Amino acid sequence: MLTNYFKDFLKLFFPKNCEACGKNLLKSENILCSDCLYNMPKTYFHETKDNPLNRLFYGITDITYATALFYFRKASIYRALIHKLKYKGQKEIGIELGRMTGQEIKGSFFDETDIIIPVPLHTAKKRMRGYNQSEIIASGISETLKKPVIKNVLIRSKYTETQTKKSLEERRTNVKSAFKTLKPELISGRHILLVDDVVTTGSTLIACADELLKTKNVKVSISVLGFAVQ
Repeated sequence: MLTNYFKDFLKLFFPKNCEACGKNLLKSENILCSDCLYNMPKTYFHETKDNPLNRLFYGITDITYATALFYFRKASIYRALIHKLKYKGQKEIGIELGRMTGQEIKGSFFDETDIIIPVPLHTAKKRMRGYNQSEIIASGISETLKKPVIKNVLIRSKYTETQTKKSLEERRTNVKSAFKTLKPELISGRHILLVDDVVTTGSTLIACADELLKTKNVKVSISVLGFAVQ
């Protein structure tokens, strides 16, 4: 109780701002203001099995279901959320957006998944950043769905260059064989929810899924925060 009073006191003198538009948040708001929550360009892909994100993987790898919380556009204020999460250390953004994702997909066909695996960072990159943003998002989803997050089963065994300015073919070559599964018995027969921050070409997710699907009787579905569109 005292903790809540202290938080209210701090908000009175040090009001928090919406991480998207910068407007002061009300006491009842968290991370995003009501306007930004209302106007978030959600995809609602969890309502349709045959959706644009799932089609990205057709004929390439066997993805059961795929969804994204919102459309990721360069000029959008929501792009800043991902940037702050990945490069500014604002982990609370990833946790809250993970919770929102869990709330969106709960009760849909994503209930068929039973474990959550975040896309791993190479140990060197994780050491530089201090955390893996996909693990942060996964923790928020786990909190809502009550499904366990399994770390250190899928690992990134090869350090790769940034994908940002690479072509589709270069991206796929860059991450080919970059991931390895340790202790496959821990995921055998499971339906995995593979979690990442943003999908552009899907190259990283394809490489992860291909590796996970080598294990017997595994299914892979995908959940990301942003689905990149022009």
